[in-house]
Amino acid sequence: MTTDRHGTTGHDGAPPTVVDLSGVHKEYGDAKALDGVDLQIRAGEAVAVMGPSGCGKSTLLNMVAGLDRPTAGTVRVHGQDLGALNETGLALFRRRNIGMIFQFFNLIDDLPALDNVALAAQLTGTPARQARRRAVELLDELGVASRKDTYPAALSGGERQRVAVARALMNRPALLLADEPTGALDSRSGEQVMDLLIDLNQIGQTLLIVTHDPKLAARCAGRLVEFADGRVARESGIDEGTPERTA
Repeated sequence: MTTDRHGTTGHDGAPPTVVDLSGVHKEYGDAKALDGVDLQIRAGEAVAVMGPSGCGKSTLLNMVAGLDRPTAGTVRVHGQDLGALNETGLALFRRRNIGMIFQFFNLIDDLPALDNVALAAQLTGTPARQARRRAVELLDELGVASRKDTYPAALSGGERQRVAVARALMNRPALLLADEPTGALDSRSGEQVMDLLIDLNQIGQTLLIVTHDPKLAARCAGRLVEFADGRVARESGIDEGTPERTA
């Protein structure tokens, strides 16, 4: 068995596993948020998780991000057992290996777009000049370089989400997590973000998307995981040849 920057590669030569949840439980008092979840995501996959409110989707995302710890079971990301890391180690691992996109952007209001993006790299020790250079490149690739000196309050919703995507990609993460990435956007901006997620996956970015939007799942993911009562209720492939996927 061999490894690369994305995790562990099996003997069959299949893409390496980036996310591996085994028997994961999460309880809050008497409530079971996750009830024995097994889930694997390989490098280059785009996986959408759907289900009703309260079914465990957000808890799952928090587990994979290392923002919360399981009551029982194992969470491995990029070959690392997250349970073996202390809080400082988790924070550093997350900054280096996981990019996160949120429904409400989570940008820092008193920093312009460029500094919001560059900060992600500076927190891992990248020199400021180098971080700002990569931030400009990413903002340019995402079509918002002209807004680099603009503060979040003066950006449109679509622009803010593009800045947030640039920030998430800053450290070239093995895994990109998206929590309702189009939920706060109008339909046009939402379509643009969907197109962006598709483009990222087509160049090899591994994606895990939590969404209530079946259109987002159909367009951006190759596999659908349906959650119910803290468990994986069903998994299915999404045909990449469908009009929704290629639109």
